[in-house]
Amino acid sequence: MERESESSSDEEESLIHPNETNKQVPGPLRSTFQIDEFKTRMGRRFGFHFQFNKRYLFAIFLLPLFILILYFSMDIRNLFTNAIASSSSSLQTDPLTNRMRESELRALYLLRQQQLGLSSLWNRTLSGKSNSALNSNSTSNSSSALGQQDPFLLGQDVKSAVLKQISLNKEIQQVLLSSHHSSANLSEDWEKDIGDQRCRKVDENMSQRKRIEWKPRSNKYLFAICASGQMSNRLICLEKHMFFAALLNRILVIPSSKVDYQYDRVLDIDHINKCLGRKVVITFEDFSESKKNRLHINRFICYFSLPQPCYVDDEHVKKLKSLGISMGKLEPAWVEDMKKPNKRTVQDVEAKFSSDDEVIAIGDVFYADVEKEWVTQPGGPLAHKCKTLIEPSRLIMLTAQRFIQTFLGKSYIALHFRRHGFLKFCNAKKPSCFFPIPQAADCISRVVERAYTPVIYLSTDAAESETNLLQSLIVVNGKVVPLIKRPARNSAEKWDALLYRHNLQDDPQVEAMLDKTICAMSSVFIGSSGSTFTEDILRLRKDWESASLCDEYLCQGELPNFIAEDE
Repeated sequence: MERESESSSDEEESLIHPNETNKQVPGPLRSTFQIDEFKTRMGRRFGFHFQFNKRYLFAIFLLPLFILILYFSMDIRNLFTNAIASSSSSLQTDPLTNRMRESELRALYLLRQQQLGLSSLWNRTLSGKSNSALNSNSTSNSSSALGQQDPFLLGQDVKSAVLKQISLNKEIQQVLLSSHHSSANLSEDWEKDIGDQRCRKVDENMSQRKRIEWKPRSNKYLFAICASGQMSNRLICLEKHMFFAALLNRILVIPSSKVDYQYDRVLDIDHINKCLGRKVVITFEDFSESKKNRLHINRFICYFSLPQPCYVDDEHVKKLKSLGISMGKLEPAWVEDMKKPNKRTVQDVEAKFSSDDEVIAIGDVFYADVEKEWVTQPGGPLAHKCKTLIEPSRLIMLTAQRFIQTFLGKSYIALHFRRHGFLKFCNAKKPSCFFPIPQAADCISRVVERAYTPVIYLSTDAAESETNLLQSLIVVNGKVVPLIKRPARNSAEKWDALLYRHNLQDDPQVEAMLDKTICAMSSVFIGSSGSTFTEDILRLRKDWESASLCDEYLCQGELPNFIAEDE
């Protein structure tokens, strides 16, 4: 408080200088403003006399400004008092909170000192200008010390004061930063804390999910058929089949690896049944054994009628028949174009596909639009006790964790950088989603700076020429941020030993699912817009509650800065 009193005195001296009390003021000023009466009143109030000149004219105009400054200074003093009282009453808080509070109080004090210093500098500058104007109308003895200074010296004085304020500002920054650190590497820890807060996990509000029970009848089956796209498309198709099976109270039969992918190499089928607490999904092999190889699809009710019934071509029908499966004619349930699907409801599905037949099929439903908000909610539309039903197998999960522990650590960004075949695909969309490497690198660097992560995991099909250029351009705060890909097999490394022990190595689908898992476990994820591989990662992140506020598509909200012409 003693320091505050001194500062207040300094402010008063910047307005009124006792050594100028006998100064003579030109007649016009005295007659216009009635200076004698003003002198007498002010002398009685402050206990000394002074001679009025143009400096006090500036003082009168600046008086309201300094009243405001003093008012806010008192507020800051009150803030000190309240903050100290609050600090003393919260001794149970953690040490980090205490350090932050102390730093904030110290910073507030320094900010007030800076405010007073800047105010004094402002007044001295005005005083210098005012006295320079009066010098021509007064004697050298009536000039103030500052007014007598050479303009060069006055400029040097201002320069010195500004440098002092810059130094004080740096000290304030360091004080605020100090609460977050206990080592020499303080600013990096602080940046990481800010990045963690800025890119915190999304609250998925799982308790508000809309769910239905899947209680299949023991002798009723839905035969899953998925034929569009690669593995990511097939998994989305399977997920929608599970929803249909639940609505129709049927057990879902997973496709055979002879007509589709070998799902049991990437998915844990038993996991789905455990999550539901009953047998709701069976493999084709188990289904075939239970039917003693007398396999027949009683009704083939097609969800899509265009461009072909059930989106099943002749080649796929032949493969099904080669498994010993007999079937009737394909019957479209309605007119439905795969390219322009209609929004359908639960009631629509139950009305069109309910049947007492033992085995039914509805064809590929990847493009089906049934209760989309319900189906895509975190954890899916079905009631179960797990985070998600369709997820990587246990072996892939463990391998992903071992890779992260070996190469990445807890905090990393995952980037799905789709390139192969994506140029033509994206340019057919409006707007395009294919970005030049330098623009992509700039977008990625901004996310890295926001999240403050040390490394990036790169899942890509891009050529080495593209990834090398991308790596050279991702620079944040003068440092190149490493792009890390899964290395080639090395017997000295043990992170992938489980895959080799179970003969899952060199399987493209296993590797793709491993990539998805590593991306889904990341702190922040950057995906490729329009890619179902990215969409499946986002589904896992949402279901696992690992999604971040900083997750985004590559260069989200931007247009490519160059787009090639059409063929």
